[in-house]
Amino acid sequence: MKNFTDSVTFKRGLTLKNRLFMAPMTTKMSFYDGVITTDEANYYGLRSGGVGAVITAAANVQEDGKGWEGELGVYDDRQIPGLSSLASSIKKNGTKAILQIFHAGRMTDSQILRGTQPISASSIAAERPDAEIPREMTESDILHLIDSFKKATIRAIKAGFDGVEIHGANTYVIQQFFSPHSNRRKDEWGGTLEKRYHFIDTIVDEIIDTVDQSEVENFIIGYRFSPEEFENPGIKFEDTLFLIDKLSNKGLDYLHISLNDYNRKSVSPSYQDKSMLEYVYQKINNRVPLIGIGDVRTSKDVKNVLENADFVAVGRSMIIDPHWAQKILDNKEPLIRTSLSMYDREELFIQDGLTEFLEFMMPERLKE
Repeated sequence: MKNFTDSVTFKRGLTLKNRLFMAPMTTKMSFYDGVITTDEANYYGLRSGGVGAVITAAANVQEDGKGWEGELGVYDDRQIPGLSSLASSIKKNGTKAILQIFHAGRMTDSQILRGTQPISASSIAAERPDAEIPREMTESDILHLIDSFKKATIRAIKAGFDGVEIHGANTYVIQQFFSPHSNRRKDEWGGTLEKRYHFIDTIVDEIIDTVDQSEVENFIIGYRFSPEEFENPGIKFEDTLFLIDKLSNKGLDYLHISLNDYNRKSVSPSYQDKSMLEYVYQKINNRVPLIGIGDVRTSKDVKNVLENADFVAVGRSMIIDPHWAQKILDNKEPLIRTSLSMYDREELFIQDGLTEFLEFMMPERLKE
C-alpha cells in the first residue's frame, strides 16, 4: 500500500515531498494578453505549501490557441516575467510548480481569437452549440505548432518551473489529432489509429528532446489524457489503452488521467468489470507513474485512488479549502471546509471564472 505522505523521486531527479497534486483547473484570471494577474498568483500561492506539486491551469502556446478569456499565455517571451512570479508563488515550503501547456484547436471561436478562424486537424466542427468550423491545419501549421510547444517548454524552464504537463485531454488540439471525430485527414497525420497517434508521438518526442538538450536539472514532463469520447466516431476506451501503451514506453515522467470521478467506468460494454482508472493502471504496469483524479474529498478517497495510481490530484476540494492538503496530512480532516459561501470568495481569491466552474461542476457545495 502506497502512503500519500511518501516522498517520491522521478527519473529526471525531481523529488516531491508527498503524493498529492493540486489539479489543473481553469481560473480565467489572467490579463487579455495572457499575462498573469496579482490575484491569480495569490490564488495559487494560497493553495501551495501542502501538496507535493501544483499543476497550473492551461497556458496556450500560440495566440490562435486561446480557448477562453482570462487564459494564461506562454507563447511570447514577454510573458516569462509573469510566469516566473507564478512559479515563485507556488514554490513554497517545498511544493513544486508544473506548467500545463496546450492549444485549444477547434474548442474556441473567432470572437475569442479576435477575428481569426480556429484551427484543427480537420475542418469538422465540435459537437457543441454554436461551434464554428475550424480551418484544417496544413503541414506547415502542424510543424509550427510542434515548434510552439517546444518554445513554450523553454519558457517554462526560464521562468523557473519544475516541469511541464502536455495537455492532451479535454478535447483540445492534441486530443483532436487522436480523435476520429475531429481528425479526418488522409495524410501521415490521420486516418488509421496509428496515424492519428503520429502527432502525439512527434510532439512528445520533441518536447522530451527539448528538455534533455537544455541540460536543465530536475525538470519533469507529464502528459494528460481523457479516456474516451461520446462522439461517434470518437475515441473509444480501447483506443486509449493503445495510446497508454505507447506513451508508457517513452521518456515521460508521468501520465495523468482526466476523470470527474475516480470510480467512473467506461461506456464500452467490453470494459465494465473495473473502473477506467484501474484498467489504465494495469495497462501501464509500472512503466511510468500515473496520477489519478476524480472528486477526491477525503483521506479515504486518497487511499482508494492510490490503489490504482501513484499520485492523487485534487481539484474542487482545494478551491473550496486552500489548506485541504495540509489538513489531510496533519490528520485534521474534520476541519476541512466542505462548502463555499459567497462571503468567503474574496479572501480565497475566487473570481467569476472559478465561480462559473464551481456552479457547473458542484452546485451542491455552494451556499449563499
